[in-house]
Amino acid sequence: MNALSGLPSDAGLTPFLKVIGQKRWAARMAEIRGGCVPGHAGRALARHHAVELTLDRLLRGVKTPGAGAESLLADLARALGQLAATLSPDGYARLQARLEQALSGAGTLVPLLHTMRCAEYQRERGFEVSFAGLERGAAYDLLLQRDGREMEVICETISAEEGRDVHRNAWSYLVDRVDPALQEWLTAHPGRYLLKMTLPQGLKYEGLRQEMAQGGNAALAALQQRITRLLSESRRADHDEAAVLRLEPLLLAGAQATELGLMRGLRQEFGHEAHLAVTAAGSGVFVMAARAAREDEVAEAMHRRMAMIAPARLTGTRPGILAMFIEDTDQLEWRVLREQLRLEGAARQFLTRAEARHVVAVTCVSRLELLGATPPNAAAGGELRFRSPGHPDAKAPALAPAIAAFT
Repeated sequence: MNALSGLPSDAGLTPFLKVIGQKRWAARMAEIRGGCVPGHAGRALARHHAVELTLDRLLRGVKTPGAGAESLLADLARALGQLAATLSPDGYARLQARLEQALSGAGTLVPLLHTMRCAEYQRERGFEVSFAGLERGAAYDLLLQRDGREMEVICETISAEEGRDVHRNAWSYLVDRVDPALQEWLTAHPGRYLLKMTLPQGLKYEGLRQEMAQGGNAALAALQQRITRLLSESRRADHDEAAVLRLEPLLLAGAQATELGLMRGLRQEFGHEAHLAVTAAGSGVFVMAARAAREDEVAEAMHRRMAMIAPARLTGTRPGILAMFIEDTDQLEWRVLREQLRLEGAARQFLTRAEARHVVAVTCVSRLELLGATPPNAAAGGELRFRSPGHPDAKAPALAPAIAAFT
């Protein structure tokens, strides 16, 4: 048995745990588990740290039979541990700095594992891969070599929350705060209700975690008070520049009698961008459905990030790839972003800009690809890929395995 992890010595995760440090890992996992309390916010935190929680289960020898995602995560964690053993002292120090970010605050291991996955994919395509960002302090992350040609890769992670006016984490906090009052109100007013909310000024999670730890958040508290006041005063509507609230009867079809059927019906009615929550008390059901005043702009947020990082992180002496990881999306949203060509439109528009002159291709992935999901839930080939037709190396045979469009 392995003294560090309690796993059999051939499990292969010892180097991963060693580079992180057993005490640091144990402290981080205690922090995460401490936040995964019952309620919407606790479940949201568990989803955010699903990678860490999964790896911790593997380190403790708890494995789900046949779970392909666990195997893929274990492979990436092993690769990270093996990489650490090959780095120079300066490279190891840079890795430790990135691990400190990943294991602090709202950080996760996803950005590092995204880099490891990009490196493995390019090796499978016949490229020699070096971790130039860690080894030499390069602004880009990976240097690819094949048939005498070189290419730089930036492995960037962006949260889909950057394109939302109403953040999912903020919504989770709101639901938890309102839920006790809703249950009490439902007990006194049994029935089925739907509260529609439009939030023109949004509801942001930025800074909310710290503010909540210190006792609250003004915008969140104000919206909570408006909801409870609407109910206590038996009103049907309330509106100002910050929020529009409308209380209506909830009409349920027969297929929506179960909780699963209800959520499916609500999602069909309100769309993938709506924030939904259901509170039940006895025979009473209370649904809250919230939207921002404008459509989410996840693809536009990615466009802005690419325009910022390409000039700053590519040297301009070699063609570059922007490997974008879109974090904090769910299966439905990721499918809509792909099928409605929103990410493709943003990428192709970016590739026409001056900031993209050194970019030969843009790729996009989410956690679904990281965890091995297959079409239609994930992108074919493991990533979305968009080649820049105007780049002088767009048709270079040596680079084709990394930049050619999938057929």
